[in-house]
Amino acid sequence: MSYVDGFVLPVPRANVDAYRRLARKAGKVWMEHGALEYVEAVADDVQPGKLTSFPQAVKLKPDEVVVFSWIRYRSRAHRDKVNKAAMADPRVAGMGSEQMPFDGKRMFWGGFKPIVELDAG
Repeated sequence: MSYVDGFVLPVPRANVDAYRRLARKAGKVWMEHGALEYVEAVADDVQPGKLTSFPQAVKLKPDEVVVFSWIRYRSRAHRDKVNKAAMADPRVAGMGSEQMPFDGKRMFWGGFKPIVELDAG
């Protein structure tokens, strides 16, 4: 089984291109340091719920869109090693909070152990 880091965050629609550029840079760093997969996806069919939902979780504003992302690793130990290297990489260290095209205070994330993994290949 692999290990997955998952992220959910609000991005102002006007900043989606800036976020995409930032995500490409970050993704390249994570992949170079050993991540198996790096995906950033913008909401296309995400509705507000009555009790819970992605929009509610990030306190989505009318001019924002939800981004759902994940990074896949071989294991938790592999994830810890890759994250340590990626976070120490000068290309990531140079991404200060003032450069972020989203509100990081409304972002949430976590590490997950898959309980089912199916592959089309």
